[in-house]
Amino acid sequence: MARDTAQSAVALGGGHGLFASLSALRRLVAELTLDELTAVVTVADNGGSSGRLREEFGVLPPGDLRMALAALCGDDEWGRTWAELVQHRFEGDGDMRGHAIGNLLIVGLWELMGDPVRALDWVGRLLGARGRVLPMAITPIDMTAVVRGLDTTDLSRTSTVRGQVEVATTHGQIVSVALEPTHPDACAEAIDAVMSADWVVLGPGSWFTSVIPHLMVPKLRQALIDTSGCLIVVLNLGPQEGETPGFGPEDHLAALFEHAPDLKIHTVLADVRSVVHPGQLDRSVSASGARLVIADIAAEDASDRHDDAKLAAAFEEIMAGSRVEGH
Repeated sequence: MARDTAQSAVALGGGHGLFASLSALRRLVAELTLDELTAVVTVADNGGSSGRLREEFGVLPPGDLRMALAALCGDDEWGRTWAELVQHRFEGDGDMRGHAIGNLLIVGLWELMGDPVRALDWVGRLLGARGRVLPMAITPIDMTAVVRGLDTTDLSRTSTVRGQVEVATTHGQIVSVALEPTHPDACAEAIDAVMSADWVVLGPGSWFTSVIPHLMVPKLRQALIDTSGCLIVVLNLGPQEGETPGFGPEDHLAALFEHAPDLKIHTVLADVRSVVHPGQLDRSVSASGARLVIADIAAEDASDRHDDAKLAAAFEEIMAGSRVEGH
């Protein structure tokens, strides 16, 4: 595909949602639609292998960073082998049970180099990653949430839940989320990437624990507001148990603007099967100054997973349309 200028993209999120968007955008790098791709990853996880390593070594939780690196591995034998290896978890009954090999590799390089960004770049080189992976902040973060409905004697009363895993699995209704510390040190390279990007992708993913946290790092939030790049918000395929029960597409957008009211969105991308009232969603999107794109982006075999090939096609169409319009 011939282009007049180089194009760069930054994708923000965490976990399986970011894995989906990166897998799609990696295809555009392979097709030469994109020249540069950067992942900016949330670092508030406190569960599983990441939580254990974080507690023992006082480091950033490596799990979501590992998944982002795996998503950027190539489709050749080298890339597939390394992606499978870094995602592999030890079995057995000992202390190593449940640890992902990629988590240990990342933490080992952090100890060796003393620089989280440089170490991640080295892991990316080893894997042959088709892009760069950066943490959204360079110091560990704890997540809290104000939750309504946990007190069975007074369902209107709110309580505070602490920890990303606890927030993600709460049985109450999340009213708002916050980070501790409230002003974490943003990753300078992540800020630079967002400010210089042509395209910025936010979502899909766990809305309150993977997507919105990027809007609560003050310098990163300001970069997302100030960037001249076009912001694409990819909506989830449906509500998520624990975090967003009963949420429709409009509720996901509203939650974003509650945490960053000055956010300037270029395009909202939603799956055709998840939009029950397209006119209502279009009005909500238009009111924010964005445009709505509804496409078939869900995997055929699972209603809760995006298909990376379909998502790549949707991204390419949005980018091509924007170039035609002169944005």
